[in-house]
Amino acid sequence: MSVPPGNALGIYLRDRRTRLDPAYFGFAGGRRRTPGLRREEVAQRANISPTWYAWLEQGRGGAPSADVLNRIAKGLMLTEPEREHLFMLGLGHPPEVRYKAAEGVTPRLQRVLDAMDVSPAIVKTPLWDVVAWNRPAAVLFTDYGALAPNERNILRMIFADARVRAAQEDWQSVARFVVGAFRADAARAGATAEIGQFVEELSRLSPEFEALWLANDVNAYGEGLKRLHHAELGLLELEFSAFAVDGRPDLGMIVYNPVTRAEADRIRAYIESQAVSA
Repeated sequence: MSVPPGNALGIYLRDRRTRLDPAYFGFAGGRRRTPGLRREEVAQRANISPTWYAWLEQGRGGAPSADVLNRIAKGLMLTEPEREHLFMLGLGHPPEVRYKAAEGVTPRLQRVLDAMDVSPAIVKTPLWDVVAWNRPAAVLFTDYGALAPNERNILRMIFADARVRAAQEDWQSVARFVVGAFRADAARAGATAEIGQFVEELSRLSPEFEALWLANDVNAYGEGLKRLHHAELGLLELEFSAFAVDGRPDLGMIVYNPVTRAEADRIRAYIESQAVSA
């Protein structure tokens, strides 16, 4: 039976399975009416009823469950964007977020950071661990490379590092803001279970963090102004903007731009002087 017109889910499923090589999955080759896997082979790999899978391709049987779609996505070896598209077609919304710890950034993304010569930029996880940075960030903010990976957490530095705390123009406002934004990021990434131990640890280290966490405030970290006291440059004013990393829901990038040309020139001269003295 052919896929009826308008059955976008069925069309997509059929397209995906016809692209797969039966031999790769251990299925017998030989002559086949159409390329790719048969419906019953996809059903076998997804551990669902062959009849139910056939109905999905034919636009029958109603909406599938999230569990069925996840099984089919695994059976068809879909990428994460393909799985999300499958859910949009089958249920009208993306799949529930499943948090996965970040594994660093690609060389291409690092080159994007490095191309900014006076604008500090970092890439962070939903748990606010810094996993990539450029030279301006290392010079003006923190030399992240000198820290152990578990110490490169923005909240840990804000609440437990006296130097970072003293550099903030209005520490109380900054602290309240980042706790609310951290809460929102962790929930959006489906990482509420993963943050439990971290929250307990930071609450023991900082009663101020514990009080702010219990306040249950939520903030959006989109854009704003950061005023920072640098040990040698004095007060710096930087506009920040937050960006999602396409294809990496586990990562977000924050770029800090000098608010004036004079500020940028001052920062550039300082960064160059540090390179000479290094």
